[in-house]
Amino acid sequence: MTVDEAHTLYASTAFDGTAADVVVIGAGIVGLATARRLLEERPALRVVVLDRERDVASHQSGHNSGVVHAGIYYPPGSLKARLCREGKTELEAYCEARAIPLEHVGKLVVALAEDELGRLDAIRERAAANGVPAIEVVDAGRMREIEPHAAGIRALWSPTTGIVDFRRVARSFAADVVDAGGSIATAAPAIAIEDRGTETVVRTERGDLRTSCVVSCAGLWSDRVARMTRIGGEDELRIVPFRGDYYTLRPRAAALVRGLVYPVPDPRFPFLGVHFTRRIDGEVWAGPNAVLAFARDGYRRRDVSILDLGGSLLYPGFLRLAARFWRTGVAEMWRDWSKGAFLGELRRYLPELRGEDITFGPSGVRAQAIARDGTMVDDFDIAESARVVHVRNAPSPAATAALAIGRIVAARVLARLGD
Repeated sequence: MTVDEAHTLYASTAFDGTAADVVVIGAGIVGLATARRLLEERPALRVVVLDRERDVASHQSGHNSGVVHAGIYYPPGSLKARLCREGKTELEAYCEARAIPLEHVGKLVVALAEDELGRLDAIRERAAANGVPAIEVVDAGRMREIEPHAAGIRALWSPTTGIVDFRRVARSFAADVVDAGGSIATAAPAIAIEDRGTETVVRTERGDLRTSCVVSCAGLWSDRVARMTRIGGEDELRIVPFRGDYYTLRPRAAALVRGLVYPVPDPRFPFLGVHFTRRIDGEVWAGPNAVLAFARDGYRRRDVSILDLGGSLLYPGFLRLAARFWRTGVAEMWRDWSKGAFLGELRRYLPELRGEDITFGPSGVRAQAIARDGTMVDDFDIAESARVVHVRNAPSPAATAALAIGRIVAARVLARLGD
């Protein structure tokens, strides 16, 4: 079955106490990878995937830069480090088997000044500890060979970093689920989850589903689903949405970037900073910034949800985070409204860029889990109870790692179901 054929088969009928072995909440790339893996392992399982939107991959899975990460940044021993590496290998094999274009364009992490060189060396050491292949530190001359128009005095070169259309990958996963006998119900948000002793009931706007196990991969709404299942307590983790806006480079400027040009991350600040990303369709995106989104699906400045915004502003964890990084937040907000300020930041890495070279482009919303003490949850977070496996935090590189995350989650589900 093709991806487009599967798209037309998403279930639209009402539920009336329908029985399923597993209900997966969230038809993003991680939820679909999990459902796919469950059906690979046990083809007879009755698996239903629910999503609040009318299409799969409607949020983070379909609003990302498309980078297939090699795993250079993540703390050795973390879930991110291990599952990114494993997931990348699985994703590359999957895309080759399905004829989904995936290109290894490489990533150049650029140091602009001497005070960044220590952090650059630390990233190299971390990448080596994570087993990232072919990593090398390059001087300015080699940099110009790789990215002739990029600024910088030294860089880390990761030639195995790639790009892919993750929305296309997610839809292919959806086709696999449907082919294997699973169901995908879109426009079917979960509104409650009830433990009834011998079974769990997932209530939706289209009726109830009875199931033996629930998997939650709800992304931007993961904390709310967690509270439905009483995992983690009322205030342990809260999702705070951050909007990231990109500019798109016009064709003349797009020719200035061959692959991916990134800054050296500063561990003092919560977000990476602007970078340049060549897309699988040939476009080049520049950005993103990072500002508080006024709605969990707030892709535009004018998108406001009083419930979502109030939930962020009144949460002690966000207030503590904002108090520590208010200067960074003000700078990000200024760049959000000022094209000149955004351009100035971009020109630090691509000096030839001019104002007429960039047009306002797409936006994404990042689901960032924040603890009550104001710390940002960095690693993947998977919580469990008797009949629920819940992915509470899955930021980048979750798309790259999706098949590996799905394998881990599916194994925990199958252990609960028994033989």
